Amino acid sequence: MDGIIVINKEKDYTSHDVVAIAKKTLGQKIGHTGTLDPNATGVLPLLVGKATQIAKYLVNHDKIYQAVLKLGIKTDTGDLTGEILQEQTVGVLETEKIQQIMCSMVGKLTQTPPMYSAIKVKGKKLYEYARKGQTIEIPRRNIEIYTLTLDKINQEKSEITFTVHCSKGTYIRTLCEQIAEKLGTIGCMKDLNRLQVGEFSIDHSITIKELQQKKDNLEDTMITIEEFFNTKEKIILNKNQFEKFLNGVKLPYTLPEETYRIYNEKAQFIGLGIVQNGFLKRDVVL
Repeated sequence: MDGIIVINKEKDYTSHDVVAIAKKTLGQKIGHTGTLDPNATGVLPLLVGKATQIAKYLVNHDKIYQAVLKLGIKTDTGDLTGEILQEQTVGVLETEKIQQIMCSMVGKLTQTPPMYSAIKVKGKKLYEYARKGQTIEIPRRNIEIYTLTLDKINQEKSEITFTVHCSKGTYIRTLCEQIAEKLGTIGCMKDLNRLQVGEFSIDHSITIKELQQKKDNLEDTMITIEEFFNTKEKIILNKNQFEKFLNGVKLPYTLPEETYRIYNEKAQFIGLGIVQNGFLKRDVVL
């Protein structure tokens, strides 16, 4: 059993928890792409069996989230799990003003990642510094917001629900703080639901409980490695080429530089190859 299963992670599970449960349930090597915080929900693609070898093809995907921004509260973590640092009274939230602010934030932005994050600086994760009360200069990073849409306003609770389509590396906790600042107040993230990672959508996901129930019948749920790369061109190798390819020998090929699906002469999918500088070289062999 090799392929990709899209899990709809529930609250209070870490990504590591999900991997551990899936590993125990399926009895397979399991990997994941795109860690989700325990209090976040939504899409978490799991790589099952030999699919762990294609992880590098899944790390640069853009993402779609729906988030709830709580205004009037600032915390040390950027979400409601943290210690409250400051509180403010929030006035009436005007739809038009919020929409204008969100429209102005579409495009390339810079962010300072939150201290409570897993980014490494000088060999240590930022949250390790934060837990010890240490401060350190955090490098800003470039991100891109493709769309940012206001979904709902809750005047009574001073909350804004929005959907964002963004690049890899975007911190939604930081985005919430940035939106609040532009509104002339403070804020933090209350809830976060990841709706999509690349082409993996929450509409085609299953829960951990469903995975456990369907463990012997996952054909309709699992995306095979061949299916995932179905937009890539196909190369069929004869017996001689196939043996050389398996042994890591570069084969001359005058094709555009790209990743290709590789098949043997019996039309069996065997993995991926990359054409570079006029040669086909082995990338992933299944």
